[in-house]
Amino acid sequence: MTASAPLPDRSLSSTPSLYVVATPLGNLHDITLRALAVLAAVDVVAAEDTRHSQRLLDAHGIRARMLAVHQHNEQEAAGAIVAELAAGRQVALITDAGTPAVSDPGARLVARVRAAGHPVVPLPGPCAAVAALSVSGFAEGGFRFVGFLPAKAGARAAALRELADERAALVFYEAPHRIAECVADMEQAFGGARELLIAREMTKLHEQIVRLPLAHTAAWFAADANRLRGEFVLVVEGAPAGEAVDAHALRVLELLLAELPVKGAARLAAEITGAPRKTLYALALERKGADSPPA
Repeated sequence: MTASAPLPDRSLSSTPSLYVVATPLGNLHDITLRALAVLAAVDVVAAEDTRHSQRLLDAHGIRARMLAVHQHNEQEAAGAIVAELAAGRQVALITDAGTPAVSDPGARLVARVRAAGHPVVPLPGPCAAVAALSVSGFAEGGFRFVGFLPAKAGARAAALRELADERAALVFYEAPHRIAECVADMEQAFGGARELLIAREMTKLHEQIVRLPLAHTAAWFAADANRLRGEFVLVVEGAPAGEAVDAHALRVLELLLAELPVKGAARLAAEITGAPRKTLYALALERKGADSPPA
């Protein structure tokens, strides 16, 4: 019996392509078998931080030629990658963690590759936004991925006010040095009764996931300085059903609730702002309930 020919490598397309490969958020076991096969087979791995990604490749015994693609050189690097594809070579794109081209670098690169006529192939896997959303309980009505808010306080507050009436769950990323200010701004824009899921250091050694009303977040962070460390995903529940109430009316209602009973605060807030009285009354009841700390 004659020996059969070796099977072709089916991890790659016969056409030179850019493979957008999701990589672990922290736990190296979250890499997919397909991702490992593609990373081992391509000619070039384009990485956000080559030194960081080298550790991932080393952990799985993968040797690859690497090329840096980050926010400061993405346009220039895109030209080099298009040239690699035009020369018949296969390229994988990875970032430091999670799915490339969502919030991390890669979107401009993908656009350039597509414009040049080369295929772009997604390899699904870890995504911080989706991972946090999946454990929030907020996604029944859909979700809106916002990513990072503006760094400056005024612009951040304005962006949040624009989102105050959004019915879908909102997903944000935030850095540790801005997390406290960001959550405080969310309470101002959305009201203290709105629920927030804080996902910190997901899949890593110090992973922490907690869901609580925005009114309780300042105390939660203050209780342990370590809670301000790491990378954060924030998922805010959507605006309550009923007639829309803007951020100004919510703020007026909260100020009145500090001094008046629910019924009186809702009546005065409606007179001052023109917002629906029944909706303000329902929100006032929610906020009074959120002011009572959990047992």
